[in-house]
Amino acid sequence: MPLVHIPGSKSVTARALFLAAAADGVTTLVRPLRSDDTEGFAEGLARLGYRIGRTPDTWQVDGRPQGPALPSADVYCRDGATTARFLPTLAAVGHGSYRFDASEQMRRRPLAPLTRALRDLGVDLRHEAADGHHPLRIEAAGVEGGEVTLDAGQSSQYLTALLMLGPLTRRGLRIRVTDLVSAPYVEITLAMMRSFGVEVVREGDTFVVPAGGYRATTYAIEPDASTASYFFAAAAVTGREVTVPGLGQGALQGDLGFVDVLRRMGAEVEVAADRTTVRGTGGLRGLTVNMRDISDTMPTLAAVAPFADGPVRIEDVANTRVKECDRLDACAENLRRLGVAVETGDDWIEIRPGTPAPAEIKTYGDHRVVMSFAVTALRTPGITFDDPACVKKTFPDFHEAFGDLAAGWGIPLDTA
Repeated sequence: MPLVHIPGSKSVTARALFLAAAADGVTTLVRPLRSDDTEGFAEGLARLGYRIGRTPDTWQVDGRPQGPALPSADVYCRDGATTARFLPTLAAVGHGSYRFDASEQMRRRPLAPLTRALRDLGVDLRHEAADGHHPLRIEAAGVEGGEVTLDAGQSSQYLTALLMLGPLTRRGLRIRVTDLVSAPYVEITLAMMRSFGVEVVREGDTFVVPAGGYRATTYAIEPDASTASYFFAAAAVTGREVTVPGLGQGALQGDLGFVDVLRRMGAEVEVAADRTTVRGTGGLRGLTVNMRDISDTMPTLAAVAPFADGPVRIEDVANTRVKECDRLDACAENLRRLGVAVETGDDWIEIRPGTPAPAEIKTYGDHRVVMSFAVTALRTPGITFDDPACVKKTFPDFHEAFGDLAAGWGIPLDTA
């Protein structure tokens, strides 16, 4: 059976970098993801004065519970949402003047719920252009803590940033959440905080985070479940088999739940202790599925939906409209380019069965659009991309790895 080794999780690597930077002591991160997003996060930490040592398979981070080492810094967050949301939150615990900016793509993505909550906690933060967007400046003087209300309906990253901030405040935090999307990502955060010595208590819609700081540790980064979804979908849509080691029953990432969607569509799925295997059975069933909690895999399902024997309706994915691009509309437009019938609403997409015709995919610079429609290309020769290189955001070697898998199955593929 083909074994596919998936790079480390972007979500886990970003959280681990924050927690390591905040911890008391030196933390070793084992097998961190090396991509444009995570390199941007590490570069941002370095600009703030944190020391990061690197070997081929590890990063060592010298933690500073008191915040950035430098009294001022100008940080460019590239395209990284975790960088753009987590680093300003981390900088707020220090003492100094810190400016953050990002790419045009990231400037368009919302920050308002997070920056409003930070202001409510007394952080001196101002947006330099559009309110609720980058660029922004923080005049940091530590964070007292206390109670705050957060709207996490657009992104769970806002809640994650505040949860990770909590132990660095003087009094701890009580965070009341009025809405929450992508809840499994919050479970990742809570589990990782536990590994760094902090236990968060949940009281209904309120998260209680104690003060007291983090403990340095050695932390292994598990493979990226969102990235694995393309390889699992490839097996399901071609009737082949794929095994991903390192993702199994104890996985932190909720996006591994994508294999349950494939199982409902007719694929055979085996989740073992330390690996997951998907086998295609030669056909896929249509279905209606709520993907609110695993919305990063919505484009993966949309890209294979035309090959099902009935309509595929994906619901409760409004938050995908504020990702690297409006992913719901991007999927719909590209499926129509391929000749597939699609309908959309504010938070749903319905895709009819069809035979896609080759066309150029408009990527909007979004890595997940490229990787998703690479799966479609396994059964639609001639699909091309206007920006195939944007996969560097999370998986610089994606085209090579995906092409090698296809070649092993005897399927010619040239999407790069």
